[in-house]
Amino acid sequence: MKASEFKSHLETHPDFALRFILPDGDVVPAHAHITEAGRIDKSFIDCGGTVRQSSTCTIQAWVADDIDHRLTPIKLAGILTMAAPLFRCEDLEVEVEYEDCAISQFPVLAASAEGQVLTFQLGSKHTDCLAKELCLPPSSGAKTSGCC
Repeated sequence: MKASEFKSHLETHPDFALRFILPDGDVVPAHAHITEAGRIDKSFIDCGGTVRQSSTCTIQAWVADDIDHRLTPIKLAGILTMAAPLFRCEDLEVEVEYEDCAISQFPVLAASAEGQVLTFQLGSKHTDCLAKELCLPPSSGAKTSGCC
């Protein structure tokens, strides 16, 4: 989900409760704090030798002992407004960074509002070969140079 759509959902339902559903169905605790909102830039070279770049809007959810804390959608929208200069007028994909045994980043896939709850469904990230045409074995029908 792009940052503009994410923020629009927040502003449309300013006083709802926020809920983030992890890919396995677990829920980020309602008292999670958003401790960071920022832009993550990644520059890298793939196994085929192509230089690539990607950027995301990342919000970090942190769970503390303060179980009475509740972040409202309008407060999160305000945090994103403060972070807007970091996005350099780009409508970036939003990811939620959350720690549960390990720190993971989850892309925001969808939003829904039901009752007085605004729910964001989070997805999984996966590794992938970005140069399949060069790296896959010949039996797959792709040309290979043995780069992997």
